[in-house]
Amino acid sequence: MFADILRRLTAPAPDHLPDADARLALAALLVRIARTDGDYAAIEIARIDRILALRHGLSPTDSAALRRDAETLEEEAPDTVRFTRAIKQTVPYEDRVSVVEALWDIVLADGVRDDDENALLRLVAPMLGLNDRDSNLARQRVEARRS
Repeated sequence: MFADILRRLTAPAPDHLPDADARLALAALLVRIARTDGDYAAIEIARIDRILALRHGLSPTDSAALRRDAETLEEEAPDTVRFTRAIKQTVPYEDRVSVVEALWDIVLADGVRDDDENALLRLVAPMLGLNDRDSNLARQRVEARRS
């Protein structure tokens, strides 16, 4: 299953991903950002589960299962640049904006803007087609919701 998704994501011209595969790929990106600082904290795991449940209308059990699959995919996925570019080519822009918001939600989950997480998000946002301004606006929306 994961090999097929990775093959499609890293093809020279990826096709549009089926919804289930797109969910998994985007969830893997959330896992990657959470793992970036070397501390994959319980609060980040819980936040990923909540984001997946809300975003996809999943039960807590189903969102946890999706996250566990995403953890496996993230471990096997190529470098972030190729992985993220593939998502950009297969996921509509509007969904990518909400993905950046979700990524900021994970970065801010533990109350610390870690330098490594910040750096990865600064790399990922443009790869998803968002400029720094749009990424900052996404961060501000997340911070406003958390206040």
